[in-house]
Amino acid sequence: MVAARVEAVGLDPWRLGGELWSYGGGAGSGLGGLCFSGANLVPLRGERAALRAFADRARRAGRVCSSLVGRAELVMPLWEELAPVWGPAREIRADQPLMTLDDTPAVAPDPQVRPVRIEELDRYLPAAVAMFTEEVGVDPREGDGGAGYRARVAELINSGRAFARFHDGEVVFKAEVGAMSRTVGQIQGVWVNPSWRGHGLGTAGTASVAVALASMGRRASLYVNAFNTPARAAYQRVGFTQVAQFATVLF
Repeated sequence: MVAARVEAVGLDPWRLGGELWSYGGGAGSGLGGLCFSGANLVPLRGERAALRAFADRARRAGRVCSSLVGRAELVMPLWEELAPVWGPAREIRADQPLMTLDDTPAVAPDPQVRPVRIEELDRYLPAAVAMFTEEVGVDPREGDGGAGYRARVAELINSGRAFARFHDGEVVFKAEVGAMSRTVGQIQGVWVNPSWRGHGLGTAGTASVAVALASMGRRASLYVNAFNTPARAAYQRVGFTQVAQFATVLF
């Protein structure tokens, strides 16, 4: 996510939608730590001293993020530093396997999964809201009546990064590419209509999105909650393998 933003707009905080904090980097010492602070707080690298420094800066600034997310070995120590001031969290997801697909999918892609067209926004949006509410535990329309979330979904559709299978005008599978750097695309928001679950749509649909990413020269990546056994099994059937462990602290 951070790489995609920096590649697109550079380091200007206004365009980046946040700041990149560094630690160390003195003469001959190299960069000791790096953290992105914006809508999400994302520690990218650093030992304990760097994480303490990032926590100090975050405490001084006050919490502006909706979540703390990244590699578990960075997120959880950073949260230990912040919890006495920022806690309690709404939810802590300490085990989220980060997975990538390094080859062609091991299952046949769903030929009916395709990019969503902007004129289909009103049919796609209810599925996006249902997925977000089910996954995050809050309705994304809260606060502004849904205007901001609708604009975000429309942006994904216009950029060709929202995919769905429709049946009689209704979304039965959806997924999005939430962030796309020069080498990797992050699949997110994978959802199957409850009445269509258990028929392999999630597996074949995810394979379709991975194939679409490959056609753009990107490797597919995603992360999933460890407790979501059906989703993990589906991604493994596609051919995804775990390469790291993420964690998310939700506020």
